[in-house]
Amino acid sequence: MTGYLTTHVLDTARGCPAQGIRIELYRIDGSDAAHIATVSTNDDGRTDTPILPKEHFATGTYELRFHVGNYLDQHPVKDGTPRFLDMIPIRFGMSEAAHYHVPLLLSAFGYSTYRGS
Repeated sequence: MTGYLTTHVLDTARGCPAQGIRIELYRIDGSDAAHIATVSTNDDGRTDTPILPKEHFATGTYELRFHVGNYLDQHPVKDGTPRFLDMIPIRFGMSEAAHYHVPLLLSAFGYSTYRGS
């Protein structure tokens, strides 16, 4: 099996997918971060294609950067400046050629992630 990486964003405060969030993927090598891809979430909170498809997959350390600030501004829970969250980095390792799914569960004041399927 050849590996690949997918992601999605769910707004847990509103109970729906988070549309229009820009996500950047970087490959990490020591203190260097090489940009690989930039995508945005669709109506289902997912990307239209894997953010790291099979033909570009390699094991190693990666970082997803979820730019959530504009989305949170469109769905405010409190009026405040600056907003609590703006960009959420998630650094993780992929050690085998498998499907990795790294979702973001988002609210205005917190987030969580896990290795999904």
